[in-house]
Amino acid sequence: MRATMRKKAGPVLAALSLIVVILLILVVGKKIEAYIPSEEVQELTEYFGTEHADDVAIVWNQQLTALKGKWMDGRVYLDFDTLHDELNGRFYWDGNEKLLRYTTADDLVTVYADREDFFIGNDVTKESYRIVQVMDDTVYVALDFVKQYTDLGYELYTDPYRILLTTDWDSICGRTTVRKKTQLRVKGGIKSPILKELAKGDEVAVLERMDDWCKVQTADGIIGYVKNKKLTGEGKTAELAEEQIPPHSYEGESFTHSLLDEPVNLLWHQTTNAEANARIPTVLANSKDVNVIAPTWFYLNDNEGNLADVASKDYVSYCHEQGVKVWGLFSNLENAEVDSTYVLTHSSVRENLVNQIISKALQYNLDGVNVDLEALSHEVGDAYIQFIRELSLKCDDNGLTLSVDNYVPSAYTEFYNRAEQALFADYIIVMAYDEHYAGSDEGSVSSITFVTDGAQNTVSAGVPAEQVVLGLPFYTRIWAETPKEEDGDSAEAAADDYVGYDLSSEAVSMAEARSRVDAGGGEIVWLDDVGQNYAQYERDGVTYKVWLEDAKSLELKLQVVKDEKLGGAAFWKAGMETADVWDTIVSYLQ
Repeated sequence: MRATMRKKAGPVLAALSLIVVILLILVVGKKIEAYIPSEEVQELTEYFGTEHADDVAIVWNQQLTALKGKWMDGRVYLDFDTLHDELNGRFYWDGNEKLLRYTTADDLVTVYADREDFFIGNDVTKESYRIVQVMDDTVYVALDFVKQYTDLGYELYTDPYRILLTTDWDSICGRTTVRKKTQLRVKGGIKSPILKELAKGDEVAVLERMDDWCKVQTADGIIGYVKNKKLTGEGKTAELAEEQIPPHSYEGESFTHSLLDEPVNLLWHQTTNAEANARIPTVLANSKDVNVIAPTWFYLNDNEGNLADVASKDYVSYCHEQGVKVWGLFSNLENAEVDSTYVLTHSSVRENLVNQIISKALQYNLDGVNVDLEALSHEVGDAYIQFIRELSLKCDDNGLTLSVDNYVPSAYTEFYNRAEQALFADYIIVMAYDEHYAGSDEGSVSSITFVTDGAQNTVSAGVPAEQVVLGLPFYTRIWAETPKEEDGDSAEAAADDYVGYDLSSEAVSMAEARSRVDAGGGEIVWLDDVGQNYAQYERDGVTYKVWLEDAKSLELKLQVVKDEKLGGAAFWKAGMETADVWDTIVSYLQ
């Protein structure tokens, strides 16, 4: 019996021993495997994301991007969106007329699609390649052409195609050498796939140093990880040597501006017909120390870029006799039949508009142009800025000061690109009014916070303070709350957000506003948070509310001009002010 049991136990013990041995082998094998570097090689086409043979990967400022160029006709091309949004927003593409434009401080560059020649002003020059190519509705621009107008350097490598693009010269890391043959891996770890074999003496740029591994970039643009001990200096960041800076030859531009020798004291003069021009002696007599007047003479009158005007040479002559400059205002608000988007987005039409403005300015001997294009959409933003660029060149050629009216900065007006405007235009005027307007909820036309933020945010947006002119109101709004007819059973009346009155407003002069408050018996109180006097009164069941503009409120706003060291102030509009405001204005605009 015992012998039988021993016979049965023998195989069991053997099997258990075998299992133990196998487990030991597996455990030891796993431990050994953990120390064996991976031999897997990452395909560079997969690493760079070059799905097509003509794709060009972009390593930008020593970072691999998802952006791609195209290899065409032996050159690198960038699609226009990448060029404009990522590299140089000054480039402008007119998809309607199939042309590319770039505006320098002095010249307008024009390139038609699929051409080797291009225009600098009216002069024709030529490259040895097609500068712009349009394929499947995608616009491509040769990088070599872009390089002429952009501070960049690049190096091209093949198999697969890739460029090392540099625009931020301060971000470039210095190179060090490989001290011992090793591998460049996708991630920091020996199990990560191999990107490239590195030989002793190879140079790599040290991008980031960790405890055991270093993130580096090879000379041909492959970014990966190497053990610190394989590098000279054990992966310490190397100093950037002069010869390690990518080659580039861009010379920066210098923009100049025609600014007055004194603060701007501009008065807008609304003239809706030729007969109104005869009032200019009265307008100037009722003001004080105005050095610029902007009559609302010109407006866009059709979709061909032609202008209508109610201008007068005699008006200009009289102003000049009084030592006052005339900046004729051009707007798009008078003719509702005109499609401003169409005009701005068609280069030939936009060019006609620019020529029309300059022609009018010369015809009437103006000193400058005041542009007031409002109610534009985001889609037309680039074309609008291109219009300002093109107009500025013609203004500069003809000795005209260019000022541009702008809303106070906000998220939905970013496309007005005030910093770019300021490079080309002489003055950026901030219309710090209509905080509350016809159709909005009730409130001040121009609170002190609204004004201060408008000025400061314009400067923060990239406009030099000396080019900022603060536009201020001579008017206010009288708000009327008219009770609705009672209807207690209606669903509207039962709603939580129900308002029991209809709201309307009327823009009036300073004097008219005060007269109505006095007639209504309204008590005037000063509001520190708004920076204005406030009053309300009732008449015939209607409640009236007024945030008054007067010399006191205007003084607070003019203090912003002084505190922020702005270029001056502008006032809308002549005839709506009380006489006492002018002493206040003069005391701040000296």
